[in-house]
Amino acid sequence: MKAAASLLLISFGFTGAAAAADDTVRCHAGAYALDDGRIVAIATASEPADLRWRTLDGRSGLLKQGAGGQWNSSMGWTGRPDGMKVRFGTCSQGTITFDGHAGQRRQFDITETTFEGNGVKLRGRLVLPRGSQPVPIAIEVHGSENNSAVQGLYTQYLYPAYGIGVFVYDKRGTGESTGRYTQNFHLLADDARAALAEARRLAGARVKRIGYDGGSQGGWVAPLAASRSNPDFVVVRFGLADSPLAEDRDQVMLDLRNAGYGEDAMAKAREVTDVTGAIVAARGASGWEQLDAVRARYATQPWWPAMKGEFTGLVVTLSRERAGELAPVLEQETSWEFDPMPTLRSLRVPLLWVLAGEDREAPPKQTRERLLQLAHDGRAVSVIEFPATDHGILEFETAADGERTSTRYADGYFRVVNDWISNGTFDHAPYGTGKILAAPKQAGAGTSATQ
Repeated sequence: MKAAASLLLISFGFTGAAAAADDTVRCHAGAYALDDGRIVAIATASEPADLRWRTLDGRSGLLKQGAGGQWNSSMGWTGRPDGMKVRFGTCSQGTITFDGHAGQRRQFDITETTFEGNGVKLRGRLVLPRGSQPVPIAIEVHGSENNSAVQGLYTQYLYPAYGIGVFVYDKRGTGESTGRYTQNFHLLADDARAALAEARRLAGARVKRIGYDGGSQGGWVAPLAASRSNPDFVVVRFGLADSPLAEDRDQVMLDLRNAGYGEDAMAKAREVTDVTGAIVAARGASGWEQLDAVRARYATQPWWPAMKGEFTGLVVTLSRERAGELAPVLEQETSWEFDPMPTLRSLRVPLLWVLAGEDREAPPKQTRERLLQLAHDGRAVSVIEFPATDHGILEFETAADGERTSTRYADGYFRVVNDWISNGTFDHAPYGTGKILAAPKQAGAGTSATQ
């Protein structure tokens, strides 16, 4: 079982977002201060009857309700019991017993809102630490998920517990926002720009600094929104500094490498991904003759069945007559040919990019090289990479068949994002196994370029 979704939600036979959690489950969501000084964030999970806990050190577990009001935890996304026992008080009490420690839900200043995006009405929520002091605020630009971020995004509990405000909103076509779900990055960037303006309006004098925090697909949208607005910073987590078409290409190359094939096979497969990418970019209107040609050259090659990628594994099985089967890939209006580099070069605000060293959804090699070149060119780009992590900055176990199962977030991941949103620095390095690859002086707070 994988923990993190793809950068591009491409699902076949998918029926929509998961059912909303029952109120008696959802009411337990929040950040709890435990009697040993820790904070545990509780959020709803993909199944409406379940919850998921997270702590600042990256540990996480799935909670399922057992007998007598006890909730039983399994480690990460493994499904294996971790021995953690959890109990909640009533919804109004806001109490927890977590791993033998009593806790009380933290109270935040919460404002619900509806605001105008690009032709849609969007539901949003501003969550601030209690008080009147100015605080940093992150606009959460979440990934390809088509569920309600307002109901389920855990950062609205974890970040405010450590002094960071959060503005979370349901993307168009999800949750209580109007419109049709889309992966058109330009529309989504316009909505994110509107979200920043609304958060700034609601927070008023409490804004210390405000910017975008985008994960996965949000890594394309957040910088684009920043280029159209006036944030103080941008954070991208496990995103790509390349096009969605390149995501498929790089995944296919990784498929072949993992299957034991070398550069010769990958060079030939690159011819295939050039063709499948052209078909997808043309919305299935052209490119089929070229596909017939590469099929004639390579379909009998032993490496051919190993190609999966984001869509290539499907496209190579199709013909013009069966182009309708591409509907699940095409109907979301993905900005397939979007090149993020002109946007990244144009940014004049500090950017933090968090890479997963063994990311199968967003292979990091090209992105790393491009970001380091931007930093070398004098851009205010900070880069930290967590080795041995997959999409989501998740550590994992690997089965004999190569299947990965996520066990936890990397230690240091939440801390570095919190530090950087707070003041644009790496104040508390080192961050677990994280390697700081680029750190401009104004964003480095005395740290070296590599740690």
